[in-house]
Amino acid sequence: MISVQNLSVEFNCVPLFSGASFVINKKDKIALVGKNGAGKSTMLKIIAGLQSPSGGTVAVPADTVIGYLPQQMVLADSTTVRDEVKKAFSHISRLQAEIAEANDEIARRTDYDSPEYAKLIEHVTLLNEHLVMAGSDNCDAEMEKTLIGLGFERSDFDRPTSEFSGGWRMRIELAKLLLRRPDVLLLDEPTNHLDIESIQWLENFLKTKANAVMLVSHDRAFIDNITNRTIEISCGKIYDYSVNYSKFVELRKERVEQQTRAYLNQQKQIQDTEEFIERFRYKATKSVQVQSRIKQLAKIERIEIDEVDNSHINLKFPPAPRSGDYPVIADGVSKSYGDHLVFSGATFTIKRGEKVAFVGKNGEGKSTLVKCIMGEIPFEGTLKIGHNVKIGYFAQNQAQLLDGELTVFDTIDRVAVGDIRTKIRDLLGAFMFGGEASDKKVKVLSGGEKTRLAMIKLLLEPVNLLILDEPTNHLDMRTKDILKAAIKDFNGTVIVVSHDREFLDGLVSKVYEFGGGRVREHLGGIYDFLEAKKIESLRQLEVAAPAKAASPAKAAVKPDAEPADSKSAARRSYFEQKEHEREVKRRQKRVAACEAEISDIEGQIKGLEEQMAAGGDLPADIYDRHAELNKKLENAMSVWELACNDLETITNE
Repeated sequence: MISVQNLSVEFNCVPLFSGASFVINKKDKIALVGKNGAGKSTMLKIIAGLQSPSGGTVAVPADTVIGYLPQQMVLADSTTVRDEVKKAFSHISRLQAEIAEANDEIARRTDYDSPEYAKLIEHVTLLNEHLVMAGSDNCDAEMEKTLIGLGFERSDFDRPTSEFSGGWRMRIELAKLLLRRPDVLLLDEPTNHLDIESIQWLENFLKTKANAVMLVSHDRAFIDNITNRTIEISCGKIYDYSVNYSKFVELRKERVEQQTRAYLNQQKQIQDTEEFIERFRYKATKSVQVQSRIKQLAKIERIEIDEVDNSHINLKFPPAPRSGDYPVIADGVSKSYGDHLVFSGATFTIKRGEKVAFVGKNGEGKSTLVKCIMGEIPFEGTLKIGHNVKIGYFAQNQAQLLDGELTVFDTIDRVAVGDIRTKIRDLLGAFMFGGEASDKKVKVLSGGEKTRLAMIKLLLEPVNLLILDEPTNHLDMRTKDILKAAIKDFNGTVIVVSHDREFLDGLVSKVYEFGGGRVREHLGGIYDFLEAKKIESLRQLEVAAPAKAASPAKAAVKPDAEPADSKSAARRSYFEQKEHEREVKRRQKRVAACEAEISDIEGQIKGLEEQMAAGGDLPADIYDRHAELNKKLENAMSVWELACNDLETITNE
C-alpha cells in the first residue's frame, strides 16, 4: 500500500538514518521502535507527508487515506466536544453536498437520452454507494461509542473543548482520527495520556477495527498485544522483523549471536589463508597454491555484524536520608473545585520504604492528591508528612517546563550547586548527553530526551520520598527498564502515578485506585489489582441489587435446597446434620445482615452527596461525616467478604 524506498534524513549534515526501505501492507500492525532521538517521530511525519526527507521516496497510492496522531497537538477552543469530533465526518458532509448538487442538476435537465445525462446518473449512483460505504447512517452511534471507549461521559459531549486538559484534548483528536477509518493509522505515543481502561479499549479497537497501523509506543504490553511486525531504527539503519516486539527482541539477539559466531569463524579462516600466503609467497614450489589462496581470499564475501546500539543511561538515585516510619499519613482528605468533588475521605498510610502506585481514570484525582501531598493546593482533612521527609517530585509536564532556548549544559548548570558543578559533564554523559549533545538547545530535543534531562534535575538533591507523575511518557523501552531498576534499588519511599502496566509490574506492592470520588487501597501488584477489579465489579453489582440477584454465597446454598454435597451429608449423624444446617442458616443470616448494613450506609452516603451537590449552606461537619461513612462502607464490604467466605467454606464441607 505504501512503499518507502531508500529514505534518508540529515540534520545539520549529521545523518539520522539512511537507506531505509520497507512496505506497509494492508492489515499490517507495525511497531516502530528505537531509542529516543533515533528518528521514529521523524519517520512518521515523512510518511504522513508533513516533512520532506533528505533523500529517497515515499510512494502513496492516490486513494489512500492516512491518519496521523502527533505527540503534541493544538485543538480549536471554539467548539464543543461533539462538534469537534463531528469534523471526522466532514468527508460525508462533502459527499452529501455533492449528491444534492448533482440531484439538482438532474432535476433541471431534460436531455434524458443524451450520454451526458447517463454519465450524470452513473455519477450520482457512485456517490450514493460511497456514502453507504462510509456508514453515514451510523455516525452518531459510532461517535458515542468511541468517545465513551476513550473515557468520556455523555455529559461531556456538549462541554467546550477549552474546559479539558491537554490529555483529554489528545483523546478528542484520537477519536476524530479513529472515526475517519483511515487506510493507514500513524500513531505517535497514543497511550501517553490514556488511563489503563482506555488503553485496553484502544488495544481492542486497533486489533479488530483498524486497517494498517504503524505506531510508536514505549508501552511494551500495548504494542505486544497489537502488533505483528516490528521495524527498528538503530544506528541509522532499518531492521524489519515479521513478529511482535517481545519476539523481535529474542530474534534480534539470536541473529547478532549467529552473525558474531560466523564472523569469528570467517576471521580465523581469513587469518589462516593470509598466513599461508605470507609464508609461501616467495617459494616457487608453492606458487600455484599461493595464487589459488589469493583468488580464494578475494572471493570471500565478508560477513558484517549488525550494529547494536549499546548506549544507555547510567541511572542510580542517591542514597535516601532516613525519614520517619510513616512518610505520608492521610485521614479523610477531600478535594473539590467549586461544586465538583474530585475525591473525598481518602484515608491511608504509606510506610517508609514502600513503593505504591496511584491508578485510575484521568480526572479522578491522582495528580490532584499528589499536589495535596506537595502542599501546592489547599484541601480538607488531615495530611501529615513524616519527620525528616525530603520530597523529590517529577511532574507530568516536567519536560514541557524546560526552557527551550537554553542548552542542555546550561539547563543543569543553572540548578546545580556545590561540588556537583564540577561534574556536570560526567552527569550529562551518564544520561547520553555526552560530547556535542550537551551543547544542543532544549527545543530541538525529542520528547524522551527532554524527559531524561528533567530526570537529571531530580537527581541533583538527595531525597527519601520520590513522587513520580507519569515518569515513563516519551521514554524508550531500555531507558524505562533502567529507570524501573533504579526505582527498585532506591532505598526510600516511592509514589508512582502511571498507566504503564509493564512498568508497574514487579515494582509496586500496593495500588491505590482513584474513581467515583473515592480512593481505595489494594494490596499486591498491578496485575493482582487488575484481576481483583473484575471480581469486585461483580460483587458491587450483587451488593447494589440484593433484591434482584442473590449473593454468591446465597446462590450456592438455598434454605429449601438439598446440601451441595449430599454424600458427605448422608455420612453425618442426624444430630451432626442438624447442627450443620443451623450453622449454615446462622452464616446466611450474617451475610444478609452485612448486605443490609451496606445498603443502609450507601443510602446515607447518597443522601449526603445529594446535599453536597445541591450547594447552599452546608453543615460544617458534612465532609467529615461523608469521609467517615466511606470508611465505614469499606469496613462493611470487608466484613461481607469474610462472611461470604465463611458461608462458602461450611457449605462445601
